[in-house]
Amino acid sequence: MIPILADSEQASVSHDVQHYMRPGLLQLAALPPLSLYVHMPWCLKKCPYCDFNSHEVQTQDLPQQRYLDALVADLDAALPLIWGRTVHSIFFGGGTPSLFSPAAIERLLSDIRARLRLEPDCEITLEANPGTFEKDRFRAYRQAGVTRLSVGVQSFNDQHLVALGRVHDRAQAVAAVQEAALSFDTFNLDIMYALPGQTLEQVGQDIATALQFEPPHISIYHLTIEPNTYFSKFPPSVPEDDTAYAMLDLVTELTGAGGLDRYEVSAYATANHRSRHNLNYWQFGDYLGIGAGAHSKLSFAHRVVRQVRFRDPRRYMEHALAGHALTHSAEVARTDLPFEFMLNALRLRNGFGLRDFCERTGLAVTAIESALNEAERKGLIERDFARVRPTQRGFDFLSDLQEIFLSNAS
Repeated sequence: MIPILADSEQASVSHDVQHYMRPGLLQLAALPPLSLYVHMPWCLKKCPYCDFNSHEVQTQDLPQQRYLDALVADLDAALPLIWGRTVHSIFFGGGTPSLFSPAAIERLLSDIRARLRLEPDCEITLEANPGTFEKDRFRAYRQAGVTRLSVGVQSFNDQHLVALGRVHDRAQAVAAVQEAALSFDTFNLDIMYALPGQTLEQVGQDIATALQFEPPHISIYHLTIEPNTYFSKFPPSVPEDDTAYAMLDLVTELTGAGGLDRYEVSAYATANHRSRHNLNYWQFGDYLGIGAGAHSKLSFAHRVVRQVRFRDPRRYMEHALAGHALTHSAEVARTDLPFEFMLNALRLRNGFGLRDFCERTGLAVTAIESALNEAERKGLIERDFARVRPTQRGFDFLSDLQEIFLSNAS
């Protein structure tokens, strides 16, 4: 359980590096790669399936300047925890980051570069929605320093876009994807399947339309009914599980024919266009999250720490500007590390190296040996002396595979 901290405790947690550097039970030989996540919590309309920390706002009411000031103050307070480390990727997520102007993103990136050492080829991704698309806006983001655009298309079918509560239609989606293809060498399309009333043929049409634009990366997600969403209160009629599995098989077949490799459960990419930022998550790398409700996972020589910022945007801005944006902070328990690692690493088609497990968790392979034996006995993984990979069965029944490592935690 992550403790809730009183306001009087915030500053010490934010700044006391010695607290994190003290001796502990873990022994990490090296720190993993570090990414930066920036949460932009506003959108034009809250989608009925969305459980992310997003809040509706009219464009004219967006507190753009104050929020940027809060982000920079948040980053300043966190710098002692990551001092001297290189940032390999930056991701602007939301909400709808493209509600913020290209000039605002450029200013924020300038402030980030003034404080952090970035890899020369640092991947900088910005999420954008077709509903906020204006001609040449995507090009302006590229000029501002964004290197990768992720466009939240979800579907090219007007009927399904209405069912999903999206603010754009098919024509706007097509125009946005065309502009993204012209403006960026690397871009991603978000597509969803198993939508209310969707047929297998319609899934194929969505994927075929997406592939016409030759995207180097597509993220494809099964619509999930999450708690505390509109859909959880008023569930729509969605395809049966067997139909959904057939849809996924069709997606994998069509994307494969289109030259995209399924390198992660929900991600398909051409060579050299995999999402570096997401790969860092899946490989149990570190990430500093700034912004309303943002999460961080940071490693130190003897511990792994998770942090959470204030969720409400107004409270976040108030506290961040005062120098204490954190509302939760805790070490990851030694017994929880194997499951947390596997929850991410087993999503990758190529699995993980045993050496990486040891380096990222500070634990010996013996900590997962019994779980590995059980998973192998059930045909969910294959392994050698260096690497563990999910089998096709393990990939298809990923939650069952991950559950083994949770039940084996001790």
